[in-house]
Amino acid sequence: MNGAPLTGIRVLDLTTVIMGPWATYLLAGYGADVIKIEPPEGDIMRYAGPSRHRGMGPLFMFMNRGKRSVALDLKRPAARDALLRLCESADVLITNVRPAAMERLGLGYDVVAALNARIIYTSLVGYAQDGPYAAKPAYDDLIQGISGLAGTFERVGGEPRFVPALVADRITGTNAAHAIIAALFARERGAGGQYVEVPMFETMAELVLSDHLGGHLFEPPAGDFGYNRALAPNRRPFRTRDGYVCVLLYTEKQWRKFFEVVDQVERFEADKRLSDPDTRRLDYDVAYGIVAEIMATRTSAEWLAALDAADIPVAPVSDIADLLVNEQLVNGTFWEHDEHPSEGPIRNVRRPARMSASAAPELRPAPRLGEHTIEVLREAGLDEND
Repeated sequence: MNGAPLTGIRVLDLTTVIMGPWATYLLAGYGADVIKIEPPEGDIMRYAGPSRHRGMGPLFMFMNRGKRSVALDLKRPAARDALLRLCESADVLITNVRPAAMERLGLGYDVVAALNARIIYTSLVGYAQDGPYAAKPAYDDLIQGISGLAGTFERVGGEPRFVPALVADRITGTNAAHAIIAALFARERGAGGQYVEVPMFETMAELVLSDHLGGHLFEPPAGDFGYNRALAPNRRPFRTRDGYVCVLLYTEKQWRKFFEVVDQVERFEADKRLSDPDTRRLDYDVAYGIVAEIMATRTSAEWLAALDAADIPVAPVSDIADLLVNEQLVNGTFWEHDEHPSEGPIRNVRRPARMSASAAPELRPAPRLGEHTIEVLREAGLDEND
């Protein structure tokens, strides 16, 4: 086995909250040495959720495994100088501090690149900095709203809603990790270091429009916005006699097979809204509504057994708690049970991606605030007086 793919890559992580820490969690999962630079009070997410000890909450601990913590007050010249020493040997610097604030701290791209021309300097921003919203604040809820994601719920007959997960932060963080890896690859091909900007709004607008730009992809428009199957009000978990089940009838074979299972083939063949794919595509909601009526006639267990036997895509609707006992996760290699040095027994998950010729690193436990400050500064060549 070779080492982990990013073994030897050092990342200076000046991010807090969700988006940036998620990006660097992904990089750590590929073997990068991630050094988390925290203010003296720590990343605010240390204090979110239940904890055994203050500053070690579950969101923080999940996203900051595999990292070392250095506590520095970057408003102090000595701390800024220490960070610049770290920059000299780093491969990546990633920050979600606004570019103007980084400039005021004397930590802008030009300053850092002058010390290390090979560094990949990555700025996570709310909005692309060449647009009129450049200085606006951005948070997951705001970006779900302005990107059109929250508004898609209104198009399916409800009111605007936030997806009950921090998807804008995590999707942007995932894109940032991809951009950093691509920039590192370009550097290996001779491109040198570079500045990378990853904006939340534009990232999420791309995501929403990839489904729902619809006829407006063409100029002039060839139709309305929206992918009608995704926006069908009846595209949702189907209610059964005692709960809910997810079913996706996608191929023509699956549509016919479903009506065979319920002994209604004649109804299927007689109704073009079901049997004719071109007619069905005009209004998926009608077909899904008919399926919904049928699904209400049996229990969830009956549907899961019958549809699985017929090779029709089906899955239960899980509560979050169900994931702790899901047989796929429990009997596979998803869960890890570890002993944290200060927090005791904890449950972690393995990174899902697997590579046949590269090792998955053993991620160090989430760090206590400033736990590795002296260790890391010594590695940078600072002595005890410094």
